[in-house]
Amino acid sequence: MLSVVVPAHDEERSVAFLYDELRAALDPLGDEWEAVFVDDGSTDGTLAALTRLHAANENVRVVRLRRNFGKSAALAAGFAQARGDVVVTIDGDGQDDPAEIPRLLAKLDEGFDLVSGWKTRRRDPWSRRLPSKVFNGVTGRVSGLRLHDMNCGLKAYRAEVLRGLRIYGELHRFIPVLAHYRGFRIGELPVNHRPREHGRSRYGMERYVRGFFDLLTVTFMGRYRHRPLHLFGGLGLALFALGGVILAYLTVLKALGEAIGHRPLLTLGVLLAVVGVQFFSLGLIAELVTSHHEERSPAADRSDVVEEVLG
Repeated sequence: MLSVVVPAHDEERSVAFLYDELRAALDPLGDEWEAVFVDDGSTDGTLAALTRLHAANENVRVVRLRRNFGKSAALAAGFAQARGDVVVTIDGDGQDDPAEIPRLLAKLDEGFDLVSGWKTRRRDPWSRRLPSKVFNGVTGRVSGLRLHDMNCGLKAYRAEVLRGLRIYGELHRFIPVLAHYRGFRIGELPVNHRPREHGRSRYGMERYVRGFFDLLTVTFMGRYRHRPLHLFGGLGLALFALGGVILAYLTVLKALGEAIGHRPLLTLGVLLAVVGVQFFSLGLIAELVTSHHEERSPAADRSDVVEEVLG
């Protein structure tokens, strides 16, 4: 079974047309499918439009959030209600083309666990395209997962990718990174992108600033959650070593009879050494916290990281 999760906020004029397009794209496949619309606190007639869709179509389900919590919360609510073995996400504004979904599903069958759309010809103003290109480049370099369009709303997932996945705040744009860190195979597929016909975008430049901090969070949690000393200890040792070199140099000068008390380099060397010790100590404390948490948690069979068992 296929589940299509559609987050919608003030998309009264788009949801009915989007469902018709979904039906035109998915009915010919001959498989059972459902559309899970998530009303993310809309203030227009979106809920009424979704209610009419639900009454007229058995495969339409509607999730209503108490207020506008954001796209991450809307997707998480939709994922919790999805019953399919494969889940597709598509934005409710109509810019993503439902006709691309069969191609995403075919790409999944090639052995991928998550396939992300790539808007090769993005129909948005340059003021959104340029920051997005920079953001995708920085994200790929920092995370190690190189995708052209990390934030495309059109994606296809195997259900196991979403099992146990926690997204909050604005982490929805980093789902491929989170899946990558958990060992799933990530693919990308060029998809059609259409101009917005109804409503307006609710995202501005500030989302890229918030996205950078989210990227740091995702990278730290993905790479160093279970080994924080590798990060803080490494930084601490590097700073301490640099401070040690500076202090050793000043010691030699002192031994040769030069005055070093007035040198700013002395302050820098002491500062680097002290900060290095502090970083190393922070890493040790983080290791103690992590070890304590693992000891108190129920023993895990690590089935979340096992792909196949032979015998």
